[in-house]
Amino acid sequence: ADQQRADRLRADQLRADQLRADQLRPVSPPPDGITLLGRLRRAHPGLRAVVLAAADDPHRAARALHAGATGWVAKESSLARLLAVVRGVLRDETHLPPALLTGVIRELTTARRDRTESERLVDTLTPREKQILRCMVAGLGRQAVAERLYLSPHTVRTHMQNVLGKLGVHSTLAAVAVARRAGVSPAEPALPSPPSVAGVPERG
Repeated sequence: ADQQRADRLRADQLRADQLRADQLRPVSPPPDGITLLGRLRRAHPGLRAVVLAAADDPHRAARALHAGATGWVAKESSLARLLAVVRGVLRDETHLPPALLTGVIRELTTARRDRTESERLVDTLTPREKQILRCMVAGLGRQAVAERLYLSPHTVRTHMQNVLGKLGVHSTLAAVAVARRAGVSPAEPALPSPPSVAGVPERG
């Protein structure tokens, strides 16, 4: 949670025309560079991003494009190649190595198909079940969901079981994966309860 807050703060504070996301290796625990790139692009839609990658990987390149990158350069590329990509990105062009194009298109097509199927599954949920799913995406446990939605833990457990069944999965983690592919956002943090004033009766 602290790491996520730090990444959001970095995204909010950054002021730049271009970002280079170093993809030597994913950061553990997440988020990795591509996840951070997505947050930066949402916070600053005009940002242009070039990914400097350890190797040409169609899966990572497709993820980077989906997150908002418009340039991909392998680390072993020449300085001339890097400068050409940066200049092209600044002209609002998208630059990928030709050898990556077929693989990236295949990855994007598969991702779109998976997303469509995930959206279809999520659409089968009731409004309450979608609420529960958003809480699951936010990482809330059964007791926390019960307190947040003013339900009993038993009722929450039943809803969670229904969500898993409708999504065709057997674990909360798998349900969250389906939700993320469908674009389901996590539940917003709960607002703190206002302090009570002793001796003043509630009305209504």
